[in-house]
Amino acid sequence: MVKNRELVAILFTVFALVPFACTCSAQSRQYYLGQEWVKIWINPDGSIDLFYNVSITLESGPNIHYVLIGQPKSDFTIDQAVDQYARSLPTTDASSGSDYAAQVNFTEPLGAGQTVWFTLMTNVTHMIYEDNKTNVGMQFTPTWWSQARVLDLRVSIVLPLGVNVSMVGTSIEYWDNVSNETDGRLSVFWERQNLEPNQKYSFGVSFPKEFVQEYDTQPPNGFSIDFSSFAPYIVGFLFLIGFIFIVVVGIIAASKKQYLSPQISMETLGVKHGLTAVEASYLLDLKPAKIVTEILYSLLKKRAVWVEATKPSIKLRIMPDFQSKTGTSETPLRHYEIAFLKAIEEDGALNEEKLAETIMSLRDNTEEKMRGYCRRDTIDYYRNIVTKAWTQVEQAGTPELASNAYDEQLLWLLLDPNVKDHTQTAFQNRAFEPNPLWLWYWYGYTHYNPNPIIKPSTTIPTLPTKPPSIPGAEFANNVATSLESTANNIVVNVEKFANSILPSPLSKASNEPTQHNATCVCACHACACACACVSCACACAGGGVG
Repeated sequence: MVKNRELVAILFTVFALVPFACTCSAQSRQYYLGQEWVKIWINPDGSIDLFYNVSITLESGPNIHYVLIGQPKSDFTIDQAVDQYARSLPTTDASSGSDYAAQVNFTEPLGAGQTVWFTLMTNVTHMIYEDNKTNVGMQFTPTWWSQARVLDLRVSIVLPLGVNVSMVGTSIEYWDNVSNETDGRLSVFWERQNLEPNQKYSFGVSFPKEFVQEYDTQPPNGFSIDFSSFAPYIVGFLFLIGFIFIVVVGIIAASKKQYLSPQISMETLGVKHGLTAVEASYLLDLKPAKIVTEILYSLLKKRAVWVEATKPSIKLRIMPDFQSKTGTSETPLRHYEIAFLKAIEEDGALNEEKLAETIMSLRDNTEEKMRGYCRRDTIDYYRNIVTKAWTQVEQAGTPELASNAYDEQLLWLLLDPNVKDHTQTAFQNRAFEPNPLWLWYWYGYTHYNPNPIIKPSTTIPTLPTKPPSIPGAEFANNVATSLESTANNIVVNVEKFANSILPSPLSKASNEPTQHNATCVCACHACACACACVSCACACAGGGVG
């Protein structure tokens, strides 16, 4: 009897210590995932392409050198990992026993207060299983985190070409919507917010067999755990617990509701909409001096500044309504415009270091907005906006309408590297008709026209007089000269301005070695193949950091 009690005490002690073995190494590190976005493409050969888009913020504790992204099975191949600056990140297969994970090593350690965003692409074979006589399907559980919250979880499963919405079933009652990919394939989408540590969601799809060439007819074997270091009594006890758990899960799965058909929605993902022309100028890779010129023209359009002189460098005067450098209720200013105004010194010159801070702030804010969005497609989208802006000008019926369209679309038109040629084309057979309120035009006319005959008013006239029209070719030359001269003379010391633009915090080099500590990858075997549909594809995976 005493021996039995001792055995029971040992068993309870072991179970009490198991959680600490997984968590003790991470207690001093506090971090969270701002986003965990997952996209899965189901391939005809029964494999999946698995794409993770993850951002991690370290709040406190030791630096993070790598992240472990759980994988559904051992049969996975790592394609590539890329960070937010398009740098390739080293990866390794960090699987251990029945815990399958890809390790993504950072170029430099992530320190407290910093955030890193990266993507990982892998291919996992044998993921599609026979569901019933007519259908196949897949169950997937995204990587969960034992020590971290996930603020935004999104999962998109792209079905084989030809599958339509009427053919699809899902195992999760609370699906969100579906959409069509650019190649015509159907994508089913889920979204969950504010997941607590260790909180998991499973997502499954079922569709007709004829849309895949290969699939498995038997689910994978249940989990296997190596407890060779434990006493035989403990092994027997664990298998008893596992058997009870599987029975309970089987009962729950048997009572699962039938698949639910998702509804069509018009929502699509990929392109980041809503950027301003100035923010787009950064994406389109304009040089810093040209981006600053774009900001200056933005402020001229808002009548927030006036250019008093251009040699040896630009000298500006802030208009009375904008002396507070915060904008007005009628004309609010954007963050980069406010930063630009704060870079203006008392003599009207622009401070090189503060102007560099304006560029860095614009860069960082734009990169933050671009997280999770397709950069290439977004760039193409804004190039298309520039093209449409020119179309509006060219198709305007009269010189006055064309001139008004040019003013309205000005900041987009200035992103065109061939702005002079396109301006000449748009006004080839018609004159440009300026408005007395367009300070951007009068800036170029006053300072770069060889023979200006009109002195513009920087205040709003009570009864504005219509200025005379100017030939289109002359206007085009003036615009081109103004842009080029402004970029060249924006500051006194161009070299100081350029050298003051520092790289992003995470782009600094580091000599610290990457640590390889696979502690607490998380127990995938705790799932015990607890999948509720499609013959239990058992796509369980846990993640961690080190």
